[in-house]
Amino acid sequence: MPPTSEQQPRRIVIKLGTGILTSGVGKLDESRIANICKQVAALRDRGIAIIVVSSGAIGLGMGKLGLRKRPADLCSLQACAAIGQTMLMQMWQKHFALHGRTVGQVLLTHEDVRARTRHVAVRNTIERLLALDVIPVINENDAVSAHEIKFGDNDILSALVASLTKAELLVILSTIPGLLDREREDTLIPVVEAITPEIEGLAGDTHSATSVGGMRSKIEAARVATRSGCAVFIGSGDEPSLLLQVLSGDAKGTLFVPARIAMRSRKRWIAFFEKPKGAIRIDPGAVRAIRDEGRSLLPGGVRNTQGTFSEGDVVNIESREGVVVARGVARYSSEMLPGIQGKRTDELRALYPDRSHFEVVHRDTLVILAD
Repeated sequence: MPPTSEQQPRRIVIKLGTGILTSGVGKLDESRIANICKQVAALRDRGIAIIVVSSGAIGLGMGKLGLRKRPADLCSLQACAAIGQTMLMQMWQKHFALHGRTVGQVLLTHEDVRARTRHVAVRNTIERLLALDVIPVINENDAVSAHEIKFGDNDILSALVASLTKAELLVILSTIPGLLDREREDTLIPVVEAITPEIEGLAGDTHSATSVGGMRSKIEAARVATRSGCAVFIGSGDEPSLLLQVLSGDAKGTLFVPARIAMRSRKRWIAFFEKPKGAIRIDPGAVRAIRDEGRSLLPGGVRNTQGTFSEGDVVNIESREGVVVARGVARYSSEMLPGIQGKRTDELRALYPDRSHFEVVHRDTLVILAD
C-alpha cells in the first residue's frame, strides 16, 4: 500500500552519478535523464521538495575534449569540469522545462559547508530556491576546488546537503541495485539497521574511467546522513520508476535506517562539516565517561595530543589505540594542553584559582562518533 501523505517525506535529496547520466565517456544518456526528470516532476506535483545532486561535469568535459581516460593532473580535471558543467546544466534545464520546471545551479566546495557563516548562506540559498518552486541542482565546484577533485565525491556531498537542509530521505541512484553480500552470491541486502564493520567490509571501490567513489563512499555517505536523521536508499538508476517506487514501498535496493534521534544543527556541523584540526588521545576511563555517561572531557583523561590546533578548533577525540570516539570543540590549544593533561580538577583549581571550569571539550560541543 502506498504511504499516506503524512508518511511521505517532505524533502528528498536525489544523487545521480556519472555512470547513471552517461552511456560512455562524454555521452549523455538523454532517455534516462528524461525519465528521471519526469519522476522528479511527479514528486514535485505531490508537494515534495526535491534537491538534485548531479555528477557528470568532468566526464562530459572529457568527452568534449576527446579524452578516454580520466586525467591525472589537477589542471586538466579542472578544465574538464569547467567545460562539462555548462553542458550538464543545459541538459537539466532542457528536460525539466518539458514539465514546466525551472532549475537553479549551486556549485559548492567543502569550504562552503565547513565555515559556519558560509554554511548558513548555502542553506539559505537552497531554502529560497525551494520556496520559489525551483529545483536546486548541486555539484562540487570542481573547476576551482583542488581538494574535492582529489579526495571528494558527490556521495559525501549529497549526504552533507541532506544534513544541511534537514532532508528526510536521500536517494542515491547507482549502477548497481544496492549493497550486495559478496559471500552469498551477491545477494541484495534490503535493510541496514546499523553501519557495522561487517557492513563496511562489503564495500568496494569504483572502476569507472570517469568517476570516483564506489560503494565505500556510499556507505560513508549513509553514515553521515543517517546520523542526521535522514534515511538513505541506494538503488539502480536503470530502474525506470525507482524514485516513485521508493515512496510506494516497492523499490528494489538497500535502505539505511536513520538514527532515532537526529543531532541538533550545531552538533551536525561539528560532526560532519568542520574538518578536525588535530586529535586528543584519552584513556579508557575518559572514553567511558564521554561515550556512556554523557560527560565532558576533563584534563584528567587526556594522555596526549596529535597535530596543532587552537582554542575553538574542532578536534577528533581518540582512544588510546587511535580509534576516533568523538569530535568536539577544543577549549585549550595543543600548546596549552600538555600543561594540564592528566591533572585532577582539585589540582587545577590550586594552579588556576581564577578559573571555575576546566573542561577540555564540553559535552554541549561534543559528538559521539563510535560505540
